[in-house]
Amino acid sequence: MSMPDIDVDFDDDGRYRVIQYVQDHYGVDHVSHVITFGTMAAKGAIKDVARISRLPLDESNRLTKMIPDKPITVTETSEVELKEGEEPENGERVIEKDGKRYKIVKKDSDKKPTLKNCVKYVPELKNEYENGSPLVREVLNYALQLEGCIRQVGIHACAMIIGRGNLTDYIPITLGVDKATDQKVWVSQYEGSFIEDVGMLKMDFLGLRTLSIIKICLAEVKKRFGIDIDIEKIPIDDPKAYEIYSNGDTKSVFQFESPGMMEWLQKLHPERFEDLIAMNALYRPGPMDYIPSFVARKRGEEPITYDLPAMEEFLKETYGVTVYQEQVMLISQKVAGFSKGKADKLRKAMGKKKIDILQSLYNDFIEGGKKNGHPEDVLKKIWKDWEKFASYAFNKSHATCYAWVSYQTGWLKAHYPSEFQAANLSMNKNNMAEIQAIMADCKKHRIKVLNPDVNESESNFTVNKNGDIRFGMGGMKGFGANIVDAIVAEREANGSFKDIYDFSERMAGIVNRKAMESLVYAGALDSFGIERSRYFLIGSDGLQFLDELLNYASVTKKNAEDDAASLFGDAEELKAEKPEPPAMVGEADLLELLKKEKDMVGMYLSDHPLKRYEFELETFTSCRLSELDDLVTECEREHRQQKVFIAGFITSTEVKTSRTGKPFAKTTLEDFSGTYELALFGKDYETFMPYLTEHTAIFVEGEIREAYFSKSDDNEKTTNAPYKFRVKKISLLGNIGDALLSGFTIELSTPMVSADFRKHLMSVVKASKGTVPFSILLSDPKTQYVIEFQSRKYQVAVTADFISEIKNLGLRYKVLRKTLV
Repeated sequence: MSMPDIDVDFDDDGRYRVIQYVQDHYGVDHVSHVITFGTMAAKGAIKDVARISRLPLDESNRLTKMIPDKPITVTETSEVELKEGEEPENGERVIEKDGKRYKIVKKDSDKKPTLKNCVKYVPELKNEYENGSPLVREVLNYALQLEGCIRQVGIHACAMIIGRGNLTDYIPITLGVDKATDQKVWVSQYEGSFIEDVGMLKMDFLGLRTLSIIKICLAEVKKRFGIDIDIEKIPIDDPKAYEIYSNGDTKSVFQFESPGMMEWLQKLHPERFEDLIAMNALYRPGPMDYIPSFVARKRGEEPITYDLPAMEEFLKETYGVTVYQEQVMLISQKVAGFSKGKADKLRKAMGKKKIDILQSLYNDFIEGGKKNGHPEDVLKKIWKDWEKFASYAFNKSHATCYAWVSYQTGWLKAHYPSEFQAANLSMNKNNMAEIQAIMADCKKHRIKVLNPDVNESESNFTVNKNGDIRFGMGGMKGFGANIVDAIVAEREANGSFKDIYDFSERMAGIVNRKAMESLVYAGALDSFGIERSRYFLIGSDGLQFLDELLNYASVTKKNAEDDAASLFGDAEELKAEKPEPPAMVGEADLLELLKKEKDMVGMYLSDHPLKRYEFELETFTSCRLSELDDLVTECEREHRQQKVFIAGFITSTEVKTSRTGKPFAKTTLEDFSGTYELALFGKDYETFMPYLTEHTAIFVEGEIREAYFSKSDDNEKTTNAPYKFRVKKISLLGNIGDALLSGFTIELSTPMVSADFRKHLMSVVKASKGTVPFSILLSDPKTQYVIEFQSRKYQVAVTADFISEIKNLGLRYKVLRKTLV
């Protein structure tokens, strides 16, 4: 028997308390962290050598950018001998050598992006290695030799050693600094793979963010509803929780939130906890191949079969599909008579991918199975399946624990959605991409996420009494935690702030000018009823209203402090006069205010520049910006081109000059899902630059295809170039409806038609005059007649406001689009 693998998950705060407990309980000299050895990767090796060789920084960066982040796909050819009577497939070339026939087979393979592979398969880097300047060739040559060498040591993020005595009696120890506490700690000089070999017990104390999310969510539930929930005692058969999984509504649900998993959950329709355990184990590289069969068997679309009747006892719960290491252990004991120790050895070989140990057990399994009366050919098939299974084997105990944590998050999302989403937002407040994804899920479930508010917000995201999520002031950029704590403490001690003057007076000396400005731009003072723009208008004293407020608060505070020593007490004539907010002249610059809001909180909360273009985004785009990189990767993997239509709001455009002196532009485009950077060179730069003005909404027609075409000097190998999104055409998003719509039809039935309805409909149509042909599809439920009326008098402009009015009338609609080419 081998030492056990012990992995224990704690919430982020609890992990450090557990480590302290272990040190206190067993003794500091009985416990140590585990060392890690960091090696030089391709990019790091180039940068280190370039620095020593005094290669200019821009040259160093240019070389490292040639190294791809993903594996390099290479098409290789090989010679496969044809058996007697075997004929090549269509298109395969055949050669003869020494009287034997061989077919030439081409196969794509992925090469790790090591420097050795890059100088061989990446044309640009290969050219630099062979034909670059002497200094560049020298840097690449030394970097090739240094790649893989140990560069630095570190401390394993979670591994701990607990010994039976003073660890210096068993293993070499060094000192390191724990990043979490900045304290010096003992660290083993053996890395993790050797700890067990020297007789030490290694335990992994993991900080699991999801446990912190559950903890925060339960605290929010307690605060809002006054109930304590023991998350370990929730019903394991709750229909509402399984509905979350069956609908694929698993964004932020632990281990089940990837798009692929959501798709399979909708097909599987899990109704019991065992299904969640199995999917957790299956949805990973390798076993994913078995998911279609698992789902089909669960749905009754494929018969459940077993290689041997004796296996049904252990495979029944997974519909005849081998999913867990424990199933292999139990089957080996029953079928081949393995002892528990030998079965554990088999499990260990699978779990650690030790093929040599696996092979050493082959004869024992075959002979043991034959001895128990099982056919040899079936035993060989089972073993062959297990050999493949070894590459991805997963233990049920691990999958069960993770499925249980997942179920807890699914249960919370089903029953306390606002509190669950608030907890997720709080734990991701420094990850803007994830916050935007969670916000999209909130919108889908009609959960409002409101701007920060000095009367409701705390440091983290919270839920108010209406079930809306309030943005945490701790998520505001550059807003100090000490100021947040002071505002919350004052509010809790003396009640809510009545108005902007009350807030200014009570927070005088704590909230300075910069912090006050941040609160305005973030919308945290909106509840006081003063528009954000008015804080920056000039008041009666010739100062901005914001400065007048701060001066008033400062004088009021000083007067209050001096009252006790004053002969006149709090005489009315000595009180500072409240400044009046200046009146608005014209309309506020909404785009500028939204830009400031986004600068402060990282996103648009109160409104969005693209909100008026929701119809165009929904109707004409084929891909959200957050999905474009994944789509490029998919096209590259499948070697296919694809036309793509995207749209967004330009947040920044930067014009640069290349090393050859030619101008190019980098433009950041943003939609509701995220951002994407467009880079335009040469003719594209000249053609499309007029559209790339900041704060402009654009529609982009493009194509995903190979960035370039190349063939290596060795005719036996062809290198596949990376795929890129290339811009073909750019248009103003506001004009795209008229250009791409050929008609707009509303659908209504005769019972809906009345004088008031007709009047309302006509006012909507008249208010939206445009160039798109308009028609009405009228149906009669009694006669089943359907008649289409094409308007000759009215044409419409199809906008978000028009669509909103049509929906408010309770009407369905359909659009006729021109074909995009």
